[in-house]
Amino acid sequence: MPSSVMPMPMPTPRNAGDPQSPAAVSAVGLRKSYGDKTVLDGIDLHIPAGSVFALLGPNGAGKTTVVKILSTLVSADGGQARVAGHDIAASPDGVRAAIGVTGQFSAVDGLITGEENMLLMADLHHLSKDEGRRTAAELLERFDLVEAAKKPASTYSGGMKRRLDIAMTLVGDPRIIFLDEPTTGLDPRSRHTMWQIIRELVTSGVTVFLTTQYLEEADELADRIAVLHDGRIAAEGTAEELKRLVPGGHVRLRFADPVAYRSAALALHDAVRDDEALALQIPSDGSQRALRAVLDRLDTAGVEADELTVHTPDLDDVFFALTAATDQRKEDLR
Repeated sequence: MPSSVMPMPMPTPRNAGDPQSPAAVSAVGLRKSYGDKTVLDGIDLHIPAGSVFALLGPNGAGKTTVVKILSTLVSADGGQARVAGHDIAASPDGVRAAIGVTGQFSAVDGLITGEENMLLMADLHHLSKDEGRRTAAELLERFDLVEAAKKPASTYSGGMKRRLDIAMTLVGDPRIIFLDEPTTGLDPRSRHTMWQIIRELVTSGVTVFLTTQYLEEADELADRIAVLHDGRIAAEGTAEELKRLVPGGHVRLRFADPVAYRSAALALHDAVRDDEALALQIPSDGSQRALRAVLDRLDTAGVEADELTVHTPDLDDVFFALTAATDQRKEDLR
């Protein structure tokens, strides 16, 4: 994407979704610096309970720093945040009691078995011996780890270790789970298995805060997506809202009858013609309203297309356009 990409309007990032929805996670003006490097430069978030929120960004964008602040692992330099109704600065113990965190690097101890990892986590959550064993057994079965439960975790595949990692996170029955790049390094099959696990968690009422570099992952899982770039939220919205930010979407109509094609071309005078393929391409944001407008114009002309396809930019296009636009704005200010 060339650096001459023009700045684009952004969806409203405040109170995404229903403003009346109770927020599992909210933040206003979060800031964090390490020395003279500003990592977060005023981050605002509103994540409704029972949803999946994905934070996208390149390496070094500050995604992990956001997770560390919200999970009380590091303190913010400025701003305020509440997680599960608890202020992260005033009530860190309340936050920790309500959340689970799966980091980029596995917390699994490879020297002990999967079952022993689970029981160790149960001890850390002060579960009784019987309750700990029951919880461990239920989660091992839920994550398809029963056969491997007695084996050292060092023998597990990457996907199995990740499943065990999340199972350990769930021992404390958290209402909010932070998954920091949970599928990095997994093969496609393991990644899809992890996606299904995340969907099941949300179905059970858990709120998931997901950081990822895989744009397809965010598109598949997230109710709302934010793009973090250079310490700021470059844009936030649903996947479809973000895709509509990027030019290039269009409706393509193909005709079998040359007469119908010419009539349609007259009715859709702003279309790009392909006389050889008898096809017309009309700029569109992919919305239902835009599509209806095209069809209404065809109906008025008494023409029916033989084939209609809607093309919208994907999240890769959005990501590159947004980050390039931000970099261009910085360059213009120099």
